[in-house]
Amino acid sequence: MAPRRLLLVGEGNFSFAAALSETLDPTASLTATSLQRQEDLDRDPFARENLKRLHERGTELRFGVDCTQLADAFELPDRKFDRIYFNFPHCGRKTGVAKNRELLAKFFKSCADVLAEEGEVHVALCRGQGGTPADKPRREWHNSWQVVAMAAQGGLILSDVHPFRCEAVPGYKCTGYKSQDKSFYVEGALNHIFIQSLPIRCSQPRIFRIKLGDQCFFFPEPEALVGKLNRGFLEAASCHPVKHLNEKLIAELGKVFPIKRLKCSFSFLPEGRTSALPSWNHDILSAAFWVSLEDSSHNESLAGGTAQDMEDFVVSFSELSLSKASRGPGRDDKEESPEGMYGQAKVCLKPSLLVHAQAVIQAPDFLPGSLQILSGPVFRKCHILPFTMPAFHETLFILGFNKNLKDSCLQSLLDHLKGILNHLLTYTLMEDSKLSSSVEFVLQPTEKDYAICVKSHNFGPDDAKYLIIGSVTTSASSIIHKDQCFVYVSVNLDLLAMLVWGISDWRMLWTFDNHFLKNFAPGKIEPFKSYSLYPPCYVHDISFWLDEKKDFDELEFHTVARAVSQDTVIAIQFLSRFQLPKTEQVSLCYRLTYQTCDKALTQQQVASMQSQFRKEIQQQLYVTPR
Repeated sequence: MAPRRLLLVGEGNFSFAAALSETLDPTASLTATSLQRQEDLDRDPFARENLKRLHERGTELRFGVDCTQLADAFELPDRKFDRIYFNFPHCGRKTGVAKNRELLAKFFKSCADVLAEEGEVHVALCRGQGGTPADKPRREWHNSWQVVAMAAQGGLILSDVHPFRCEAVPGYKCTGYKSQDKSFYVEGALNHIFIQSLPIRCSQPRIFRIKLGDQCFFFPEPEALVGKLNRGFLEAASCHPVKHLNEKLIAELGKVFPIKRLKCSFSFLPEGRTSALPSWNHDILSAAFWVSLEDSSHNESLAGGTAQDMEDFVVSFSELSLSKASRGPGRDDKEESPEGMYGQAKVCLKPSLLVHAQAVIQAPDFLPGSLQILSGPVFRKCHILPFTMPAFHETLFILGFNKNLKDSCLQSLLDHLKGILNHLLTYTLMEDSKLSSSVEFVLQPTEKDYAICVKSHNFGPDDAKYLIIGSVTTSASSIIHKDQCFVYVSVNLDLLAMLVWGISDWRMLWTFDNHFLKNFAPGKIEPFKSYSLYPPCYVHDISFWLDEKKDFDELEFHTVARAVSQDTVIAIQFLSRFQLPKTEQVSLCYRLTYQTCDKALTQQQVASMQSQFRKEIQQQLYVTPR
């Protein structure tokens, strides 16, 4: 939809306003402003002629308007512009880059007061000034105006950038500060388009309510998973890309095998049984997120109705029995429960849907020869890397077949799965392009398990490496089905979606920003176009002394960084290890890189996060920051 209300700031001779007014839809309104007084502009014949033309068209003109104080220029009823233009901002004369950055930062902060919810801010800059990769040539960051970092101070992100062409606005003549005769050199100039981003808030973990048997329990979401529980991306009403991908995958396999879709409920969860997990990936249990379930009777503050209801699919195994029926044989139901039996129990969030495998094949209605399908979110701690994620959606396919047909049935499933995955990965390739490599099933040292690997082709040569998007696990017969063999195929839908659509950052899949879902139309797979371009990076180093009596857990170090930074830390690099010769005390040094994919992140916010991170690792990891 065309913008309804437009605001121009920093107009010099009003030639841009005059040219733009001729192209507008009759329903649009234009307000053109200048820092100068009207009597000063009247001395310039060219400016005087433009003002006359604008008056004739009914354009609202305002003079003496400071673009860094826009809230003062417009009363509440007159605010909320759909588009704000600022062409070639400059403090004047030979002002250094620092002063011009300050001008931009104050302007962007001011825009937040008068910009409509879906509004845009257009800023035209001369070649090289912006400091983004779009500039040709690109200046060094410290010598540029750092436009994306300055916009972040106003809660704005860069959504698009394109050449600024004067010929597109006939009659426009750019002038210097206060209509100086010397004009800007606009060859290679760029127009930067900014939109509002979601704010970065210090989110408190939500409290969830979960019913197990006839008891109601509560638990807080782990800080590293804030905003990732109970999102419903795979539900029927969802239009999320992981749901589109899952439905496509299931539909294609359904053309070859009979399918039966199962619900991930607590009843499927075998307590403590993990034999279905791939033998080469047992470490996923050690990386599980553990939470404490608390009985509402032991904490009245949790029972006040503020908790969110949670489907019981998130619980995996428990360390403690959660009902009298699970105490085991020989126990008297009238016996008093052990301490903590009903008050609190420690459980972990599902690290993989493979924990359901044994329960599925032992169910009375299990159908050999049919694909049993489970889909849902899983959670596990991981290092901060480009293609690892603490929360993702997994689909598990389980197929049982006669022992005598093991080789042929397994090969048939793998062949069809490989064909489907290769077909999905070709959707977003450019015309006349070829998939550089196909999906491969890499045999693991067990010689019965496979890793499903695919080479990235959408993220450039630097990321052209094989990524593991799933696993294939085979097992012998079960007690119930003695003549059957079983294969379990697990697929990471989030990672597959990144490869299919060319989404370079897994965090984008979990954004709350509605701009993300606008990229996806039902039934279509087209390359993803990011709405947040060239977000600034901030680098901080941290060093600390280790506690001689405690083992340092690097995985927990990454998890704490993820939680404190609200997933804005995108890389952690180990720099050095130092040991004092006399005391043998050890110090480690790491480098943290902060960057967002969907929000405006400022240097001040990062400094605050880094300070909090120092405090948290001292409390949780027993280290002493230097």
